[in-house]
Amino acid sequence: MRENAPDKHDATTVSDATWAVHGGNRIDSDSGAVRTPIVMANSYLLPEDPSGMDWSTADRLVYTRNGALNQSALQDKLAALEGGEAAAVFATGVAALHGTFFTLLRPGDHVVVSDVTYEAVWRLFDELLPERMGVEATFVDASDPSAVAVAMRENTKLVHVEVIANPTTRVADIAALAQIAHDGGALLSVDSTFTPPPLYCPLADGADLVIHSLTKYINGHGDAMGGAVIGGSELVARVRGDAIVDVGGIISPFNAWLIMRGSVTLPLRLRQHVESAAKVAQWLSEQDAIAYVAYPGLESHPQHELARRQFGDFGFGGVLAFALDGDSDLQNRFVAALRIATSAVSIGHDETLIVHVGPSGRGGAEHYPEEFQTFGHLRLSVGLEDPDDLIADFEQALDACANSASVSPRPYA
Repeated sequence: MRENAPDKHDATTVSDATWAVHGGNRIDSDSGAVRTPIVMANSYLLPEDPSGMDWSTADRLVYTRNGALNQSALQDKLAALEGGEAAAVFATGVAALHGTFFTLLRPGDHVVVSDVTYEAVWRLFDELLPERMGVEATFVDASDPSAVAVAMRENTKLVHVEVIANPTTRVADIAALAQIAHDGGALLSVDSTFTPPPLYCPLADGADLVIHSLTKYINGHGDAMGGAVIGGSELVARVRGDAIVDVGGIISPFNAWLIMRGSVTLPLRLRQHVESAAKVAQWLSEQDAIAYVAYPGLESHPQHELARRQFGDFGFGGVLAFALDGDSDLQNRFVAALRIATSAVSIGHDETLIVHVGPSGRGGAEHYPEEFQTFGHLRLSVGLEDPDDLIADFEQALDACANSASVSPRPYA
């Protein structure tokens, strides 16, 4: 039987890069394997006398829905990387978001939510939670702390925002919002999917819970789905007990293992994503054919100085939005002409991903900036390719659109 060995390093004494390699990993005592193996069991050996056990416990390995070896290892790594006491991992990022809201909110509660947010979160607070749980939500511009403060009520239990809003790249001042939430007796939950550690750690600025779609940067390879909730032990235990143990949104051992593997290179990958995105964003902003570029690293961005202060020297993320100066047909022809960037949803993959969304947008699109509503947008997740190759690809696609040239098939399709 495999014994659970302690982590090889203490996260408080080593850098993020070192912890990303070693955090949560356990030497296998039977085989001597230096990496935590995949354990696909759904049940674990009980003690000699289990009659007094808490069958829903996550304190020991009992049943995979409560928690399992690979999930536990991943949770240890993520909690330390974010500077939290504990983490709970889910099957998807949306499961982690829903699990947080399901756990913390009751009928009659009020929530303040960013008016630019992930589509699933918009529908949860605009439709599903109000209709099925009696939860009321007020959508506000989360980049304006005064608007959040005005929206607070006596029954406000939660403020929920994204660090960098999807897709507008609007930046929220997490420290200011944490103060407002706590002064009003509410919690602050933060979706930090666009800003994983070591780029930014919202808990250090007062957030109560940090939520990630592990599918994105933390996995980084486009081959596994997962989500995580990270924060204080008591809060995370509540989320785990309500939304995983008794609702069942658990990640599979295999996906937990894949994400654990991908997370090893997170600091290295993230540095490349950020540096390349800054270079691509700057180049795009200088092209006459481009109507606008939204990226916090550009001085033209409305929250550039906040982003610089909040994120420090690491950078401004790997996602940007832009549009060509033209209609939806022109945006589509540009995407079709690309030979390296791939037209697909998601972000944070090793390959560059681009998706065209028209002017009508999705949930909350009426709150998008004017240029988004005029031209639509191309959301670009800059990958790990050489940025000069990406720029050359964008340049030839712009030329193809300008010359009304026929589009050649992508060589890597």
